Amino acid sequence: MNENKLVHWFKYASPQSFYPLAGKMIPWFWALTAVFGIAGLWISFFVAPTDAQQGEGYRIIFIHVPTSWMSMFIYIVLACWAGLGLALNTRLSGMMAQALAPTGALMAFLSLWTGAFWGKPMWGTWWVWDARLTSELILLFLYLGFIALQAAIDDPRRADKAGAILALVGVVNVPIIYFSVKWWNTLHQGSSVSMTKSPSMATTMLWGMLLMALCFWMYSIAVALMRVRAIILEREAHTEWVKLLDEVKS
Repeated sequence: MNENKLVHWFKYASPQSFYPLAGKMIPWFWALTAVFGIAGLWISFFVAPTDAQQGEGYRIIFIHVPTSWMSMFIYIVLACWAGLGLALNTRLSGMMAQALAPTGALMAFLSLWTGAFWGKPMWGTWWVWDARLTSELILLFLYLGFIALQAAIDDPRRADKAGAILALVGVVNVPIIYFSVKWWNTLHQGSSVSMTKSPSMATTMLWGMLLMALCFWMYSIAVALMRVRAIILEREAHTEWVKLLDEVKS
């Protein structure tokens, strides 16, 4: 029974099988994005109390922190997909890594800019060569480098392998971002949410941040699924099933 279930799920490693499954999941993830986003924004900007030290300006962290989390998480997932494709030579793995990269780059970009908007009134400057800020900037460059490298190589399989090597090497930067405030003397404040101790913020603030994190998470999945479907059609254009799909659509 377990073997049958394993075989059932393993079939979705094929782009042909995954394409319709992704299409069915996309509306659900967009719906969850809307639900979590509306609830998160309402709590973050209208329910959560004003911070005693930072005033109303602190509310940008409800965008900044979740995008920072997602920029690191997406990179790890991207590297896992890329590594899986490199090890097992599965076609879908490289496509998923390619689909995730632009969204990860967007999250890193938003993390840096919202951090700058928060840092200007709090630190008096838009940017400092702080360990966490610098390592997050390096993460953005890794995303852009991955995208550029894949675009520069015409053969998709060679592009996947080259991108996978870059992605796997770049993984070392993720723990550097996370632990930078502990390893070095930085301006950036420590984590407000931890797995090992109670959060150092009001409960409503925590709920707002977690709901916004779920919103960005659902958004990232929805966009990645939409993008991977486009990549599948592009790469599999020579196959009979895509030709048949085009005929059905027309």
